[in-house]
Amino acid sequence: MIFSDKLHQKISQNQSLLFVGLDPNPEMMPGRYSSEDIIDGLWNWLQFIIAETADFVCAYKPTLGFYEALGVPGLELLQKTLAAIPSHIPIILDAKHSDLNTSTIFAKTVFTEWGVDAITLSPYTGQDHVAPFLVYPDKAVFILCSTSNPGAEALQQYPTRESPLYLQVVQESKNWGTPEQLGLEVGTTDAEVLARIRQVAPERIIMARSIWAEGGNLNRILEVGLNTDGNGLLIPVPQDMLASANLSEEIQSLRAEINQVRDITVRDVSSCSVWLPDVSIVKQHPLHDLILQLYDIDCIMFGNFVQASGAVFPYYIDLRKIISNPQVFNQVLSGYENIVKNLTFDRLAGIPYGSLPTATGLALRLNCPMIFPRKEVKAHGTRRLIEGNFHPGELVVVVDDILISGKSVMEGADKLKSAGLNVHDIVVFIDHEQGVKDKLQANGYRGHAVLTISEITSVLHQAGRINDEQFLALTAE
Repeated sequence: MIFSDKLHQKISQNQSLLFVGLDPNPEMMPGRYSSEDIIDGLWNWLQFIIAETADFVCAYKPTLGFYEALGVPGLELLQKTLAAIPSHIPIILDAKHSDLNTSTIFAKTVFTEWGVDAITLSPYTGQDHVAPFLVYPDKAVFILCSTSNPGAEALQQYPTRESPLYLQVVQESKNWGTPEQLGLEVGTTDAEVLARIRQVAPERIIMARSIWAEGGNLNRILEVGLNTDGNGLLIPVPQDMLASANLSEEIQSLRAEINQVRDITVRDVSSCSVWLPDVSIVKQHPLHDLILQLYDIDCIMFGNFVQASGAVFPYYIDLRKIISNPQVFNQVLSGYENIVKNLTFDRLAGIPYGSLPTATGLALRLNCPMIFPRKEVKAHGTRRLIEGNFHPGELVVVVDDILISGKSVMEGADKLKSAGLNVHDIVVFIDHEQGVKDKLQANGYRGHAVLTISEITSVLHQAGRINDEQFLALTAE
């Protein structure tokens, strides 16, 4: 089971957004667990916490640093603690790992040997550092984007409060992993910080920290941090509560308080300003997150742009940028794959030059041979019109990026047919919706599209990525 499914299942079963920090901090250990052997005392306390909270929380979060501070016995204590956590409850290892050189081996250790479900990482070594943790499809990472430490404010708010670094971290890290695999860690007592992060990342799970510090407002934190179905926000159990002998009763009371606010927030979502740009999870387009990411990496731009057909549009879609963004490219390939795998064909063909990377990726995924028609025939060498091996009479699916006039994709299909190949299906990523599918059909081709321009426009507008003027500019076409 992937992390996000495991987490949401536990949220639903235990009706709880609470997570518990399993931190063997000798300074916080209750006196009733005092022992000549401090490790024994900490172990007894941790067992008590797990037993008292397992039915009322959605996750456990051991902090690696506390165990490391105890030396070898501390790491042995970590192993015992991980083994004591019920297997159906997600484990988020709070490591704040930030070393690029050890990321691959550390990811293997924590995910395959320790069996944790997610880990916290520092963002400042970039995507290269995070990538080794994302190759485990059933695991997840939480990127630290904000901390409540007063000494960090000068860095996190740089260069201005209107465009702070912590929001840039959120924006960039969204391109590293899907919402199922990459969440955000937000330490703050300021609900407005959380509100700004939620607006930028409506689709991400946020693990809140430090909300119980002086000045924190739980109700406001929940109002701005929850997503539209009342989830998407993980709340820490207060550290001092874990020292209570009546932990079970206190955590149930806290859970009830949070759920009451959740219920009110979901009912009143339409009146909460921070939610206006977002859309209900129930009504979301299945490729909602991908559409937002395409916009965020400037695959969709506004201005007066001349298209290949000569027409001038108030926007431009540049899908060539996806090849420099592996996580987005992977989602794009999945969109194509969901269509292509249901078609009958012998080979795939990409149309130069934009769709060649896509066709290559699909060929590797589907384990099928690929060819492509040349844009121009070389005056030397073999002077081949079609690159790659094929046999006349074979059936080819043509892959292209966007349908605007259909001219280039039909020219490519005609070249394939002139070589004795058969083409019935043309699959594109975006259909501009100017009647081009009908034009394809009139020429003997079936057109398929992963997305339409109206779907993209609707999602961007509902999510607040484009304003009314830009929305009208798109829909007017």
